[in-house]
Amino acid sequence: MADEQAFIEDGLQRTQIDEFFEEELGRAGYGGMDVAKTPMGTQIVLEAEKPGMVIGKGGKNIRKITTELENRFDMEDPQIDVQEVEEPDLNARVVADKLANALERGWYFRRAGHTTIDRIMESGALGAEIVLSGKVTGARSRVEKFNRGYIKHNGEPAENVVDSGKGVAVMQLGTIGVNVKIIPPDATLPDDFEVAEGAAAPEVEQQVAEEGVEALLEEPDEVPEAPADDESEADTDADPVDEEVVEEVVEPDTDLPGEEETVEVPGGDDDIEAELEDLDEDVESEAADLVGQMEDESDADDEGGE
Repeated sequence: MADEQAFIEDGLQRTQIDEFFEEELGRAGYGGMDVAKTPMGTQIVLEAEKPGMVIGKGGKNIRKITTELENRFDMEDPQIDVQEVEEPDLNARVVADKLANALERGWYFRRAGHTTIDRIMESGALGAEIVLSGKVTGARSRVEKFNRGYIKHNGEPAENVVDSGKGVAVMQLGTIGVNVKIIPPDATLPDDFEVAEGAAAPEVEQQVAEEGVEALLEEPDEVPEAPADDESEADTDADPVDEEVVEEVVEPDTDLPGEEETVEVPGGDDDIEAELEDLDEDVESEAADLVGQMEDESDADDEGGE
């Protein structure tokens, strides 16, 4: 048989045994079990709120349970050890069964939830959560949560530290699932830390600069020396670069607005004066003619009026 198949069968058998104990020992306050296989047989440790009900009168009930385990689950020589739950309010399975019974007896879900979680915290739990899912008040299902303190929901602490328990309340409208999670008082979480009282802090040596700000602002006593003459001479002794001087002839631009342009007029100044004199004579003769015409017209108008 493969190892994987063996693990699956062991887990299935453990779950079936747990369900069997929950059905048989529900009234006794069943709080969980631990199964360990030994060379002498199978050792089963039961936790119950009322161990007397598990054992029964004269051990009658415990012998019945042992026979049932041998016949139903094919276990060889099962040995059952019953232990009492030290603090029932810190056992998640016991709390879930009690809360389910309270709901079946007619307790209002809010009152039952708050009362139960307050009792858990008063017992010293670090945190608790109660989840009720189902038809708590009407025909429509919903989920109600009650939280106190600090609770882990995932990771390794949620599997190994948090104690989980489930119960079922059978109501007229339907069933109500009860899920309870509790972190016990002595749980050690990965993020826990302690502050040591009276512990002396280690001394830390701090290096203080001896020079203050004034010392940094003072001018340095030594001034860096200028480069040696050999270096400057070396620069001057370098081969001179042949430079070619190019002379550019710039022709004056006559189109620029700042320069005057000389215009040669044909005939000279004498011709211009002669033309101007002829123009003046023509203008004077035309003016005299116009004045004469105006006088003749005025005389004619006078004669016509008489």
